[in-house]
Amino acid sequence: MERRTPIRLETIPIEPHRSAALPFIGEYFACAGAGRMGRFSAMSQQGANAPKILPTHTPELFDAAVKRAAALLRAGEVVALPTETVYGLAANALDARAVAKIFEAKGRPAHNPIIVHVASLEMARRCASQWPEAAGRLAASFWPGPLTLVLAKAADIPDIVTAGGPTVGIRWPGHPLMQAVIRETGFPLAAPSANPSGQVSPTNAEHVRRLLGTRVPLIVDGGQSQVGIESTVIDLTTQPPRVLRPGMIHEGSLVAALGSEVVGPGASQFVAGDRLAADSPLTPALSTDLRNSSREAFARGRGEGARRAALRSPGQLEKHYSPRARVLVLEWSGTAALLEQLAQRGIPEAECQVVAHSRIPAAERFAGVSVIPHDAEAFARALYAEFHRCDEAGARFVVIEAVPERPEWRGVADRLMRAAVGGESESLNR
Repeated sequence: MERRTPIRLETIPIEPHRSAALPFIGEYFACAGAGRMGRFSAMSQQGANAPKILPTHTPELFDAAVKRAAALLRAGEVVALPTETVYGLAANALDARAVAKIFEAKGRPAHNPIIVHVASLEMARRCASQWPEAAGRLAASFWPGPLTLVLAKAADIPDIVTAGGPTVGIRWPGHPLMQAVIRETGFPLAAPSANPSGQVSPTNAEHVRRLLGTRVPLIVDGGQSQVGIESTVIDLTTQPPRVLRPGMIHEGSLVAALGSEVVGPGASQFVAGDRLAADSPLTPALSTDLRNSSREAFARGRGEGARRAALRSPGQLEKHYSPRARVLVLEWSGTAALLEQLAQRGIPEAECQVVAHSRIPAAERFAGVSVIPHDAEAFARALYAEFHRCDEAGARFVVIEAVPERPEWRGVADRLMRAAVGGESESLNR
């Protein structure tokens, strides 16, 4: 592989499609020469059979996109829509045949449930057979936003949505385009990430086009997803409530909203009054909980010769969110230490794309070096876009600097752990 030699470090703004629906927030950092994150042209390289991509950067275009998406959804089709977490592949959540098209387009395992998206509390209540006080507290604190509540499902929710299980994940997304489409249709939308199952989730319209191509008839371009990873999922059908998938709303925030204990992934328990501030490190045992919860869920879903058990939440399969390249999550003190680790593993440094946040290695030794700010929200916002960039660059290896072991990083750590299954992640947290 030809080496590219960056000559300086510079700040590169993410240039998403600037939708009137969702203003741009934040910046992305990369080494010059390591592959710039430029503006994606929604209609570039479109073939005759390519999906239609609708812009939304003026009120008129926004309204037209909402009406077109709603018309297709009413007709039982799937549509790729933006949310603040990642782009979703949406269908009418009350139409089993429409939802089946999601599974077909994604190649999604039948035992992996789909989150139902709503645009009001009233709609959320109609999707659940019970609405406990805890649901009201969390909805008041975090909705619209990146939090999914797992509740006993209503009879109207088809079994295909819940993988045959008795519970359903419900979320009120914060993206105004997604909200507008749900209100226009009048029904909730089942919407997992708009990508082939197990691969990296898309955070802009161009990612969806590359990943799904002709498998989706319409993509609505609502700009760059501003959270960047999937929602936190909390199961309210158990006592105490249990986090099934970590996200950017961490356990400490959930405890504060509920005023009671919450069980984290694995067996970790958090109670009201626990110090889970941003500067409070997690106990050492918690760094293994993400792996343990993943393996427990995977074992439940795998079923040795028996019928696969339904998962209560997506994002619990052991390998998930993975680019084509092999992912390694490592920590290093400097360039020499990183080179030594790669040499011990027989990995040529010239074939590695490195993603760092604190200890930036010498860029000339690698295929590319990108730097994401040492901030959990910024890292989450840029992570999947960086995985997509590495895939487009044809990277064989993606080396990620291990992230801090603090509550606000837990969702990022979970995504890195699952992306690195089959690679290496012996130092996932530090």
